[in-house]
Amino acid sequence: MIHAVLQWHKMRAPPIPNSTGVPPRETRIGAASDLGSPRKDGTESGVLPDEARIENEAQPSEAGAKAKAQTSASASAQALLSCDGDDAGEGPSSLVEEKLILKQTEDREEKLDEEQAGKLKQGLCDQIAVYKVHPRRPLLGLVLTPTRELAVQVRQHIDAVARFTGIKTAILVGGMSTQKQQRMLNRHPEIVIATPGRLWELVKEKHPHLSNLRQLRCLVIDEADRMVEKGHFAELSQLLEMLNDSQYNPSRQTLVFSATLTLVHQAPARILHKKHVKKIDKTAKLDLLMQKIGMRGKPKVIDLTRNEGTVETLTETKIHCETDEKDLYLYYFLMQYPGRSLVFANSISCIKRLSGLLKVLDIMPLTLHACMHQKQRLRNLEQFARLEDCVLLATDVAARGLDIPKVQHVIHYQVPRTSEIYIHRSGRTARATSEGLSLMLIGPEDVINFKKIYKTLKKDEDIPLFPVQSKYMDVVKERIRLARQVEKAEYRNFQACLHNSWIEQAAAALEIELEEDMYKGGKADQQEERRRQKQMKILKQELRHLLSQPLFQENLKTRYPTQSGRPPQPVVAPRNVESALSCLSRQKRRRKKPKEHRAPPQPNPSTS
Repeated sequence: MIHAVLQWHKMRAPPIPNSTGVPPRETRIGAASDLGSPRKDGTESGVLPDEARIENEAQPSEAGAKAKAQTSASASAQALLSCDGDDAGEGPSSLVEEKLILKQTEDREEKLDEEQAGKLKQGLCDQIAVYKVHPRRPLLGLVLTPTRELAVQVRQHIDAVARFTGIKTAILVGGMSTQKQQRMLNRHPEIVIATPGRLWELVKEKHPHLSNLRQLRCLVIDEADRMVEKGHFAELSQLLEMLNDSQYNPSRQTLVFSATLTLVHQAPARILHKKHVKKIDKTAKLDLLMQKIGMRGKPKVIDLTRNEGTVETLTETKIHCETDEKDLYLYYFLMQYPGRSLVFANSISCIKRLSGLLKVLDIMPLTLHACMHQKQRLRNLEQFARLEDCVLLATDVAARGLDIPKVQHVIHYQVPRTSEIYIHRSGRTARATSEGLSLMLIGPEDVINFKKIYKTLKKDEDIPLFPVQSKYMDVVKERIRLARQVEKAEYRNFQACLHNSWIEQAAAALEIELEEDMYKGGKADQQEERRRQKQMKILKQELRHLLSQPLFQENLKTRYPTQSGRPPQPVVAPRNVESALSCLSRQKRRRKKPKEHRAPPQPNPSTS
């Protein structure tokens, strides 16, 4: 894309035709002759001193008129000199008459020059207006992404590559000021990175920079399989229809990217038995995708994906557990293996519940989901990329395309619904030849989705189980039990305060009195409120005491714990230097040890 923009800058657009009717060749000749002729300061030229190149292109015709006026003036001066030098002249009267004739001729020529200068000035103003409406830098590159965070990341990478080229870029995403983005478009950027919704909104408003897309040299659609899914991005179909119909450019290059373009998962057998349902392969899926995008001709396909869908440096593992035990194993993993961890869930409500629970347990996670303000989403993403030991709770908004450095663990708190989502989630780690771990917490309701993913990705061997030290799970269970009670009570109080505050404001606006049963949970008396607060205080103190104790501690190995005359102190286990990857690889090596090395028990000799 940047190469196409630079090629356009190299060739430059053809000059705007002038309004004086002078052919371009004569205009260039006039400009060349004007370079050697002096300009009179007293005459009104009609050209502004600080105008752009367009005004300079229209100056030669005016310069030709000035040269013509100067030629006539020099001829009249020669005539006067010849009369003054002639001794046999006709006398003073003839000189006065000749001077009057010359003066009238000069006045007439000055009037003509003023009229012509006024016409030139008006023509130049019209050309400047045309230049402002149709600038010489049209939109040459357009990048479409499914999420706002991905658009910001793409813009940063393009700016880094085109740093010293003078190429201007702009970003158009939702959740940010429309007026600011319109001002960015007024600068006539050559490359625009946008999400389909905000771009289509500005196109409908007929912004001048987006009014003519026929000069578009390059169109990029990132995560194309997600963009053209049915029920998503309705504005994209309208944009593609416009680009392939009224704004079509036959020399435009269209690029489509995704890690799951050729991934095919078959429909269930009960659906395949129905009529008009055909099995789909890679070629059929690509043809359908190209048809939706509107690509003409036979495109070139470059497939760099593996049959397994994930990279070789990614280690996949799983933990089978009950649904209410997922919190236990998540807390255990985050405490045992600190680092930059990304936790995915299928719903926003689950993200909010996990955020409240982990905050009660003194783990301050960051969140990222669609119901957050855009500035807060970008701020949390930047903070997650900056901190080495941090947890990010996210929905599938963060699953595609985000290049966050050194993400060590990706945890699927809920198994994704499709294999495409699983590949994109797991792709946030193990990037650029670095190693990473993908952990799935599989509950009873996740088994069906897990089997579908396992079948689609054609895994040769079963995903190994992640090793968990069961001796620490009792302490983890007690912490999670208390944290759940505190979190539920705080959430209930927050919802009640929010509802009661709203209903009190509405009653004050309507000037009515509220009854006790209109409050959420009823308006409790002071004694009941004191009892709740006391119970909450006891729970928090108990939880605070547990959190002050080390979670991972070694048992006392001496036979007599009080032999030193002092009460036994818990021995804190050393900080776990071993990473989750090395722990898993050590378990694999243990399983691969042949059992034949063990000497078989020899039979006892039979006794008679």
